[in-house]
Amino acid sequence: MASKIEKTIARQQEKIAEGQYYEAHQQLRVVASRYVKQENWTAAIDILFGGAQALLKAGQGGSGGDLCLYLVDVYNKAELKPDAANKGKLITLLRAFPVEEPTKKRFVGELIGWSSSFGEFQNGDPELHHVAGTLYAEECEPYDAERHLALGTKDSPEQLARLEYDWYTQDDSHTAALYAARAVFPYLLTSNLRSANKAYLIFTSRLSACNKSLAVQEVSSKSSDMRVYPSLPLLNFLGLLLLAIQRGSGDLYRQLVKHYTPYIKELGAWDDALAQIGEMYFGIRIPRQGNPLFDMMGSMLFGGGGGSPKPSTPKPKKVEAAAPPAVDID
Repeated sequence: MASKIEKTIARQQEKIAEGQYYEAHQQLRVVASRYVKQENWTAAIDILFGGAQALLKAGQGGSGGDLCLYLVDVYNKAELKPDAANKGKLITLLRAFPVEEPTKKRFVGELIGWSSSFGEFQNGDPELHHVAGTLYAEECEPYDAERHLALGTKDSPEQLARLEYDWYTQDDSHTAALYAARAVFPYLLTSNLRSANKAYLIFTSRLSACNKSLAVQEVSSKSSDMRVYPSLPLLNFLGLLLLAIQRGSGDLYRQLVKHYTPYIKELGAWDDALAQIGEMYFGIRIPRQGNPLFDMMGSMLFGGGGGSPKPSTPKPKKVEAAAPPAVDID
């Protein structure tokens, strides 16, 4: 059986090499469908994987992408678990997609959905999210990259922080906190404090390293150390917010929000995220208004609005420099 499948793949690879893309695509589909009807999942997967890989390598994103989607459909029918081997095939194909191939985003959505259905992670497999997010970052698709890296692995915060910093360098210098927040808030809103801290540290370290003239003050106490940026008050707010969460101090959180209210109102983009963070980490209930049934239906249909800040390119008014906050970090 193995030799028969290998011969089939080799024959279609020859057609692809000769430019007979349509014929190869259709015949691969027909052969795979025959194996699917027999529930010979291994044979169907081998045919689809080999064919998709050959077509993608030849630059045939549409035909190759179609076989990729069929492959995920077979994974679902066979109820395969997202183990290393099964994920490995999908990752190999994902990396082979031509840049800007429309089918790619659908393929990513389907493979994440499969891993959610048959794996242990409700939001999809972290490794698959990390690979997808990294590829989107490399292809300058920041919104898609953010969405996946926020649900990725322990290596994802570095990728996300670097993405946001690179994006920040194309904007005004005073907007650093907006981009840092895009790396910090998604992790906080998914209860991943460690990744939020890592992303903040990487972003601010790169900020300091690449801007030697930026004023930085080292503030130390008995229990913590942090950098303070006199010209970037909202960046200081993010650092102190992480500190308050680590300590579980609702009082410090309220003090922070009160102190920085003028800057947060000027920005006008963090209110929802901060309300969610206040409820998640400090038990500060979000005021509920409106029809409870409508709210419940909205939550069911649209996810309740509890995710990361609305993805729009930050274009804030300039936030003027302020003195370091008089917030007790001891």
